[in-house]
Formats: sequence, C-alpha cells, structure tokens
Amino acid sequence: MAGRTYYAPTGGLPPQTDLITDRAVFTEAYAVIPRREFSDIVASYLPFWDKTRCWVIARPLSGFAETFSQYVMEVQPGGGSDQPEPDADAEGVLFVVEGEITVTVDGAAHRLTPGGYAFLPPASGWTLRNESAAAARFHWIRKAYEYVEGIDVPEPIFANENDIAPTAMPDTDGKWATTRFVDPADLRHDMHVTIVTFKPGGIIPFPETHVMEHGLYVLEGQAVYRLNQDWVEVQAGDYMWLRAFCPQACYSGGPGDFRYLLYKDVNRHAKLDRF
Repeated sequence: MAGRTYYAPTGGLPPQTDLITDRAVFTEAYAVIPRREFSDIVASYLPFWDKTRCWVIARPLSGFAETFSQYVMEVQPGGGSDQPEPDADAEGVLFVVEGEITVTVDGAAHRLTPGGYAFLPPASGWTLRNESAAAARFHWIRKAYEYVEGIDVPEPIFANENDIAPTAMPDTDGKWATTRFVDPADLRHDMHVTIVTFKPGGIIPFPETHVMEHGLYVLEGQAVYRLNQDWVEVQAGDYMWLRAFCPQACYSGGPGDFRYLLYKDVNRHAKLDRF
C-alpha cells in the first residue's frame, strides 16, 4: 500500500491582518478546534520531556468528555523523554504524522515513521527519543486503563497503517472504510484508535448516537460533518471533540479522500457511581 501524507501543525501565529472570524466552537455536545488554533501561544511543555512542546486538544472535562486526553507532540532532534508517562495506570497510543521517533519498551527499540502506531499498556516503562535530524510530530492519546479481574492487560503493539488493509463498511462499495490496529473482539482493550477513510461521495447515512466519546483529528482532505444539530466544514488539521451521545454524520464531497484519526472508549461496563 502506498504511503500516505498527513497534516501536522507547525505552530507560529496568524498575522495581524487575519480576520478574527473562525470556525472554532465549543458547545455542550461537541467542540471544533480548527487547525489555525495550533499556534505558539497555546503550546505547552511537559515535565521530563526535552526539546519538546505539545498542543493539548482534549482532556477529561466534567460534564463533557471524561475518558481520555489527546496531545499533538512536537519533538526536536535529540529530544524526547526517559520518563514520559507520569501515571502508572495510563495506557497510551502514539500515531506519527511527520518525522520519526524511536520508542523503547523492555529494551527493544521500535522506529516509527509517518503512519506509525504504538499501543503502550500501563506500567510498560516506555521511553521515546527523536534520533533523526528533523522535528517529529505525533499524536499521543492517554486513557486510564480499566482493569477487569480475569482479563489480562494487552501487550504492546507496534504497526504502520500502510501495512494494514482497511476494512470496508458493509454495503458502502468501499467508500467508507476503517483501518484497525486492534481486533475489535479483543476484550483486553478498552479503547480503540483507528483511521477512518471516506472516498469522495462517501457518507455516514444516519446520525450516529452512542455512548462512546470521540476525538477526531483530520489527517487528510475535507468534508462536512453533522455534529448534534449543526453541519460544520472541516479540513486536514482540524480536530473534533465529541461527548457521549452527540449525534454525528458525515458527507465527503471530495475532491480527494477524507481521513481522520479516531478515538473511542469500548468494551467496559458503565461505571455506577453512588452518591
């Protein structure tokens, strides 16, 4: 399968001549963060990460989406971390959109290039370095792993989407497909991070309304997306953040493929808090 290209933010600041009007919106059911918002003034730095900055595009938020956080990481040559994850119960997924990184787990080094995916179980003691001569940019999705007695914690996974054939959705003539890095029936996993691809003319033909929370980062292309009661235009580099039960649909008008990186929480009972 031919390699893909992905949109990766580089920071900077819009010029003083730009209009303030934008597509950025935060509602009770969803948020849209357009790619213009990935500016220098909203970047953050993390403890124990060298030559690194990030954009935090989702975090647990009471009354909104509560299961995950998502960062876009930018690591300069020679940068990285020997203690990247501060929470021993956190699992993580990395997805590389530009450059290359080396992730080490249990003494084994794994080189990830664009399209590269890593699943990192809790307490795996992973480390990360950019050993190349150019900046590396990747997504880092974090979730508190939900342990289940009698079910093992999954092992690390390293893959590249270019080596995985997408699975077409039924009765769509291949216009809507999902690239999966994890077997959906593997109950060891309590989150899925996949890549969704729509060919021009592909649609989600009904307003999906479900318990799973979503983070959708547009890797390529453009489309119109139905979020709750609104149709919004999105393009490569935009991020959509959806709380549980937000109705959603999509129409991909082309001219090229519309593709996004998708997070959702799966395979666990709903927590029953008692007050």
